[in-house]
Amino acid sequence: MAGVEDDAAVYKLREDLAIVVTVDYFNPIVREAYLYGQIAAANALSDIYAKGAKPIIALNIVCFPAASMDLRVLEEVLRGGSDKLREAGVLLVGGHTVIDPKEIKYGLSVTGIVHPEKILRKGGLEVGDKLILTKALGTGIINNALKGGMLDESTQSEVAQSMATLNKRASEVALEGSVHACTDVTGFGLAGHLLEMSGRVKM
Repeated sequence: MAGVEDDAAVYKLREDLAIVVTVDYFNPIVREAYLYGQIAAANALSDIYAKGAKPIIALNIVCFPAASMDLRVLEEVLRGGSDKLREAGVLLVGGHTVIDPKEIKYGLSVTGIVHPEKILRKGGLEVGDKLILTKALGTGIINNALKGGMLDESTQSEVAQSMATLNKRASEVALEGSVHACTDVTGFGLAGHLLEMSGRVKM
């Protein structure tokens, strides 16, 4: 849809096959390196799922402060990402690492496949559509509370597990119904993404 930027790029190879490509990475939002890796991987995969596509291969993207951080931290981050990819049935085929003097950053470039006629798009909401959320809202606020030391361990664990949960099944269910629009709610929050989905703004 014109005027609405989607979550991932789509390239049509033939009448019955298109590839979907995305890239996403960020700095740690939880204390545990392994869980951070899982969350980053699930986040990158969600852009593919939001297109109604099946992710098939991925590449790691790493920025790492080798002079100030133990390599075992990186090992745990990569293990978390690898385990989440394995859960999703996605093959890890390589990646790229650079030295970052300040902090670690981790994410993935993911490629998926989809039938061109079954692509889910961000724009296209219609009057009367019902809004379906696959996860609870408010993780951004909770993560800021974590950084400020205002979060108890139970809440932290619950939110982290939610962020690490794949949207695989949700994407499959969406394809079974009459879904007009779909997106991965992240930095713009629910309100910002709804504006995008309605086609009223371009971000």
